[in-house]
Amino acid sequence: MTAITIDVPTGDDMRALGERLARIVRGGDVLLLSGPLGAGKTTLAQGFGRGLGIDEPIVSPTFTIARELDGRLADGSPAHLVHVDAYRLGGNAYAPGQDAIGRLLDELESLGLDEELESPGAGTVVLMEWGEQMAAALAPERLEIHIDRSVRAGAATSADGELTGDGVRTVTLVPVGDAWRDRAASLG
Repeated sequence: MTAITIDVPTGDDMRALGERLARIVRGGDVLLLSGPLGAGKTTLAQGFGRGLGIDEPIVSPTFTIARELDGRLADGSPAHLVHVDAYRLGGNAYAPGQDAIGRLLDELESLGLDEELESPGAGTVVLMEWGEQMAAALAPERLEIHIDRSVRAGAATSADGELTGDGVRTVTLVPVGDAWRDRAASLG
């Protein structure tokens, strides 16, 4: 599949991209967000939630692992958003012979999230931050969203050269599976 790259200059633009994504999702979709800390994953999720008509605040579910919120898909049908943050999953307490993917799947199962990710319900949309390490094991049809905030022309830095919250992000959308091919192309 062809990747789509979009430059996103502000937080408002990142939220607007999230809203655009919400307008093309369907029940059963899985979206995986990746990028360094502070890249804008939760900001994109906020726009996504707003695009689904969710009134509750969208915050990083880092300490709760997952939040479930209800809204509406673009066609007006009910949407059940499962917003997952896998950052804290996959510790080093492996069973003998267990690999990292196996460990992550066990943790998701213990949280009751494995079925939501493997086979989301008709109105369920899964938006997972930090899920790239288990993408292939969980969702053969998905939209991978990579956010890069590398220091380059247009990126804002402080006086000591550190990247600030401002500046252009590069968002790369990678549709995986036939279900995403045409829909993702509409965002480019």
